[in-house]
Amino acid sequence: MTLSNFVLDLIVDPVDHRGLLYIESESLLYNDRRHVAFEVREGIPVLLETEARSIDAGEHARLVGIVQVRRTGPKP
Repeated sequence: MTLSNFVLDLIVDPVDHRGLLYIESESLLYNDRRHVAFEVREGIPVLLETEARSIDAGEHARLVGIVQVRRTGPKP
């Protein structure tokens, strides 16, 4: 299930309060600065730090290499 643009414009990382990469094909919100990923379960972003998973260097390279991503959070 795709997250709406309205929701994506509101979503930020719960720790650093900056935008995330939304990777729809993976149902994932990814913080490429902190190397943590949050799942999107049944169309609901799970933005709890206790639910985040760490991403290693190889997985980081794969995720940032995915072409169809969208940056979340407020636009400058």
